[in-house]
Amino acid sequence: MTRSPQSVTPLAANDKLLVRLVRWLDRVPYALLAVPLRIAVATVFWNSAMTKLANWNTAIELFREEYKVPFLPPEVAAYMAVSIELTAPVLLLLGLATRPVALVLLGMTTVIEIFVYPQAWPTHIQWAAMLLVLLCRGAGAWSLDHLLRQRWMR
Repeated sequence: MTRSPQSVTPLAANDKLLVRLVRWLDRVPYALLAVPLRIAVATVFWNSAMTKLANWNTAIELFREEYKVPFLPPEVAAYMAVSIELTAPVLLLLGLATRPVALVLLGMTTVIEIFVYPQAWPTHIQWAAMLLVLLCRGAGAWSLDHLLRQRWMR
């Protein structure tokens, strides 16, 4: 027995709408998702570098007295952190070496979480989630990584 259009319940109509919506969302290109991820992560680390560079003496003092990263002198840790925080965002925005950069930033996030600000785990887990997506899926089609890969595949 087939149903007439009049016998379709509102719930069934909502199910069809939901299925269409899910199918539409499934077609969103990964590149469209990767770009805001790259921008979001780049912004976090770039802003951190700018804060340190705005007052370098205070940054060194923070590494000495508050951050206390193990195994590294505060000055070395500060220079390493700022170097990464300046370089990684540029590479992420370009979509160049995205997976290695994501791995480095994931390592840096882990160090910050474990040794510096463990109470900030809700923020760090957000950074880690974005970085894990970039690590696993790459920069997407709108990136230099993609262009270089296409060129090498010829």
